Amino acid sequence: MTLATNLGYPRIGPQRELKRALEQHWSGSLSEADLIGQCRTLRARNWKDQAALGLDMIPSNDSSLYDHVLDAAVMAGAVPERYGPEGVTINLKTYFAMARGLQESGAGSAVSVPAMELTKWFDTNYHFIVPELRRDQAFRLRSTKPIDEFLEARALGITTRPVLLGPVSFLLLSKMYGDRAGTSLQLLPALLPVYEEVLGKLQEAGAPWVQLDEPCLAADLSAPAREAFAFAYGRVRGAAPRTRLLVAAYFGDLADSLGMALELPINALHLDLVRAPDALERALKQVPPNLILSLGVVDGRSIFRTDLDTALATLERAVAALGPDRVMVAPSCSLLHVPVDLDRETLMDPELKTWLAFARQKLREVTVLTTALRDGRDAVGEDFEAARRALSARRASPRVHNSAVQARLMAIGAPMLRRNNAYETRRKRQRAHLKLPVLPTTTIGSFPQTGAVRKARAELRAGTRDIGSYEAFLREETNRAIRFQEEIGLDVLVHGEFERNDMVEYFGEQLAGFAFTQNGWVQSYGSRCVKPPVIFGDVSRRGPMTVGWSRYAQSLTKRPVKGMLTGPVTILQWSFVRDDQPRAVICRQIALAIRDEVLDLEAAGLGVIQIDEPAMREGLPLRREHWKAYLNWAIEAFRLASAGASDKTQIHTHMCYSEFNDIIDAVSTMDADVISIETSRSHMELLDAFARSRYPADIGPGVYDIHSPRVPTREEIEELLRKALTVLRPEQMWVNPDCGLKTRSWDEIRPALIAMVAAARALRAEVAGR
Repeated sequence: MTLATNLGYPRIGPQRELKRALEQHWSGSLSEADLIGQCRTLRARNWKDQAALGLDMIPSNDSSLYDHVLDAAVMAGAVPERYGPEGVTINLKTYFAMARGLQESGAGSAVSVPAMELTKWFDTNYHFIVPELRRDQAFRLRSTKPIDEFLEARALGITTRPVLLGPVSFLLLSKMYGDRAGTSLQLLPALLPVYEEVLGKLQEAGAPWVQLDEPCLAADLSAPAREAFAFAYGRVRGAAPRTRLLVAAYFGDLADSLGMALELPINALHLDLVRAPDALERALKQVPPNLILSLGVVDGRSIFRTDLDTALATLERAVAALGPDRVMVAPSCSLLHVPVDLDRETLMDPELKTWLAFARQKLREVTVLTTALRDGRDAVGEDFEAARRALSARRASPRVHNSAVQARLMAIGAPMLRRNNAYETRRKRQRAHLKLPVLPTTTIGSFPQTGAVRKARAELRAGTRDIGSYEAFLREETNRAIRFQEEIGLDVLVHGEFERNDMVEYFGEQLAGFAFTQNGWVQSYGSRCVKPPVIFGDVSRRGPMTVGWSRYAQSLTKRPVKGMLTGPVTILQWSFVRDDQPRAVICRQIALAIRDEVLDLEAAGLGVIQIDEPAMREGLPLRREHWKAYLNWAIEAFRLASAGASDKTQIHTHMCYSEFNDIIDAVSTMDADVISIETSRSHMELLDAFARSRYPADIGPGVYDIHSPRVPTREEIEELLRKALTVLRPEQMWVNPDCGLKTRSWDEIRPALIAMVAAARALRAEVAGR
């Protein structure tokens, strides 16, 4: 019969239990044993919840203490030498050092080890740890987590389908280091014995199925990569002949890799029919006898509910062609990317709530569709009727459409996308206006969101603190931040963003067309969780959003203060976006709102305005053939937001944890005056793209990794700056951290920023003496 399945479940818990446990452990208030115990309890709850929803296949090993790619690296023993000799046990201290870095001192010695690189998981806002490999990399099984968690679930009476990151995607997502590094796929023969051993152990443990995630199948593949898939699965298939293998591809269309994937020696192939709705018809024409198709018809990345009638029609075509035993019903991808449970949203507008579905509700949709296939539509007729009513009400709701916004979109013309003059002209006027030294120093925007800041915000929302008291508190925090920046000698200051809960949610709260959740948290990386706003209707600005606090901060100092805005692409990418309108249209709506804010900040006396676009690269489609269309509207949106500024207003943008090599030409056309980028974890390698393209504007290569608790030394920062100066001109370069500082503590950022300013001054003196 047709089976109801799931590819992965949210790890963090309905109340962010994982986040709290991790941060308590890192602070020393929760023991390793208690951390492991709490995670075991959370896993058990997740498995039992999915079983209660009626799933036939429930995943295991989809949990992680930090990141599933890091877990795969540890499983295979791919631990860089700086974390200890190869034979040393990979304990939690080592695991977290790889993810976050390590800094310890005592008994007259100090240990300081940088973290591994962090980057985006395809076109999502989830970040993964990038495995570091060498040409002579040795692999061996160092962690039995997949087997342990399968046995853990079975002890509860639940037989799961263990999930592994597939061997080819693991290598394609890794980076090679060292002399004559070669390509990661050259390591496949050395890696496969680990996968064979794991599959053999899972077969011995009684696992009837294993899921191997190969998301790289949806990306452009070279000829060697295609050969690698055939070679890898020809090998691992024989390691566990009694265990069935499902290869899961998602986030896009397999396109010219579909035929190859269908011919792999596996038992089932998962297709993302949300991102690639036409893939089913092509697959049905090529599918070999006996291969099962797992069909992702419930969107695993959206919180809008599924059109059950349309999804069922798709599934019925598959069943008619293959028979019920060769079809699995599933979400399009892991539900890692959506919140846990809509039922916890007790304060949400009742009408809007009927339009939505979180992870638990999406799995209910999976089981409803499966029941309809097994027993007929009438068996779940009430569910289908409820879905129809909700979809019809949403389409007809006057809250969704705004004629004034539509009219303003129609009035956009080419002049609105261009600054008054070219960059070189603007640069001269900005330098005369701002009077900054060579190698100017700044930060990316936010300062620590301390417990006191969060407490004050919570008290305001709870009604136990009045708005006057709250704003007085914020003025004190802002004043303190400005004084600190002046004291250590930063050149361009920020107000600290103490009034902001999140760089997207804060703006969404002040824009029409957005809604918000109480518990709609999703994991971004490690313990970092975000609560994306919901774009359900046309977007417009109600009034100034940041002007008051920016103007106040500028009144406290004679040094320039940056106005801080989140860009239209990032607001779009980091929200749950309505699915009834092209994303390009929604992005232009947001851009018009940000454009209005830029003009108001400029009128308020802010001479530097930063429009952050960390998600610009993230939104890039997996297939190169679709890049141009995306980049055209994404860059246009940034220019629409920024181009109204006068020549003397310096427009900054910030991008982090992105691979720029392939889009550097498009980044240049953003026409920002200054771009700041992440470079410390990637050892300044991102600068190569800017150097090769002769990027014309100013660049701030991040020299301080803010996603690690490590405090860099002045010498480390000087080394990074000298490396940057081998490819950048001194007059072109800024000095700044990788990202905003909200997640760090004052005890961490004070010495780090003091070291950064000292390093900049030292290099400034060297440059002046040349």
